Amino acid sequence: QVQLVESGGGLVQAGGSLRLSCAASGRTSSNYAMGWFRQAPGKEREFVAHISATGGSTYYADSVKGRFTISRDNAKNTVLLQMNSLKPEDTGVYYCSGRRPGKREYEYWGQGTQVTVSS
Repeated sequence: QVQLVESGGGLVQAGGSLRLSCAASGRTSSNYAMGWFRQAPGKEREFVAHISATGGSTYYADSVKGRFTISRDNAKNTVLLQMNSLKPEDTGVYYCSGRRPGKREYEYWGQGTQVTVSS
């Protein structure tokens, strides 16, 4: 069982930056692929970014490509999402997620952290 706890959300003006952090518990969490998702009010949850277990592979939603960077520190069981050049449409609850090796679906989810970007 893996538990994920997000932090780092807040209120920021358009053009600003935030860094989200996800702390993972469980000694096998370093073997998991990790992702960030977000959900805006009235909308479905959507994919934001993914990083492989080793950190050697990443990919992003087109809407955040070039502005967001996902990274991980397996020694600290932490996954980060650096968000730059934020836009009002980036507003939402951001969720950290984990997926065991061989699984196609993300299985573990944090409680989410609110990001609000004002115009």
